[in-house]
Amino acid sequence: MKRKICVATGTRADYGILSLLMQSIKSHPDLQLQIIATNMHLVPEYGSTCQEIEKDGFSIDKKVEMLVAGNTPTATVKSLGLGIIGFSDALAELLPDILVILGDRYEMLGMASAALLLRIPIAHISGGDVTEGAFDDAIRHSISKMSSLHFTSTETYRKRVIQLGEEPQYVFNVGSLSIDNMKRIRLLSKAEFEASIGFRLAPHNALVTYHPETATPGSTEKDFGNLLRCLENFPGNIIFTKPNSDTGSRTIAQMIDQYTDSHNRSSKAFISLGYQRYLSALQFMDVVIGNSSSGLVEVPSFHIPSVNIGNRQKGRLHGDSVIDCDSSVQGIQAALQQALSPEFRKKAAHACNPYEQENTIDSILAVLLNTPDEILHRQKRFNDIHL
Repeated sequence: MKRKICVATGTRADYGILSLLMQSIKSHPDLQLQIIATNMHLVPEYGSTCQEIEKDGFSIDKKVEMLVAGNTPTATVKSLGLGIIGFSDALAELLPDILVILGDRYEMLGMASAALLLRIPIAHISGGDVTEGAFDDAIRHSISKMSSLHFTSTETYRKRVIQLGEEPQYVFNVGSLSIDNMKRIRLLSKAEFEASIGFRLAPHNALVTYHPETATPGSTEKDFGNLLRCLENFPGNIIFTKPNSDTGSRTIAQMIDQYTDSHNRSSKAFISLGYQRYLSALQFMDVVIGNSSSGLVEVPSFHIPSVNIGNRQKGRLHGDSVIDCDSSVQGIQAALQQALSPEFRKKAAHACNPYEQENTIDSILAVLLNTPDEILHRQKRFNDIHL
């Protein structure tokens, strides 16, 4: 019988990263792909991106609605509760041999919790990272503790997962899945990209993605307002991608809409560019600005500068093409000036990306295929590190 591999996805971002792995699972003769789509994928406000999954030729086995209207921590908690109810039903019916979870989103905490109690083994991708400015940190480490297999993106992160008490022989440093995707996906030409978004690029362009700092609620409007003030002086066009469904995200989305309405010739916003268009856009950018993990993980492989604002990604490993700054107007302005300077652009062009490795998808696929059932269902033990 084929081994059933269920992939859970809740946002446009994690689907983009997982899509080529999903394709590899689907096409493997000894594996059966199952898909659970949830959260933002099913909500018109966030683009109903489940349609993108289906357009790519996948069949979604279960759609779990969970998002409660609201922009508050209470709404997020209620969404998580609804998600767990739906995930338990979906997983109990599908009964996968392995559940694949990426990253640190709150809906994936619910997915992992349901799988743990249903005794479904979890394979966790991108454990061991640190992001001190968001509660994602605690979620990521919690999912690691519930997982049987671990795929980290650097050796530093592999050691951190082991430090959490996970057994070293089941923690695999495979590199970044998204960077492996970049090497395999066809990127759009400039003309194709402009036609696909209905917007002409300028001689200079910036891409902006900014999410709430969930570890320090209350500062979102001020901090993002500071960034918008600094963008007034940018000598070119700006593309915004809107934030995920975190507490405070609607405030950012509304501010982006106000900005693009008053700068409609030089800026445009998208709920979701989709993975191919997002990666294609990076070819034509002078700088990427915001606090998304993409600015630290994917963007450096395009050898352009990233400006990483505030504490959301604090503690995450990154290369020399990334400039960290605080969220003040002065801090952002100084970082932008540095990023656009010829000296730093030259530095970024030659900087190494610590997340880049060969054959990430193949490495993950081999472990999913070949790990014996008795290992997947083993009684996990805490791996003590003797100092």
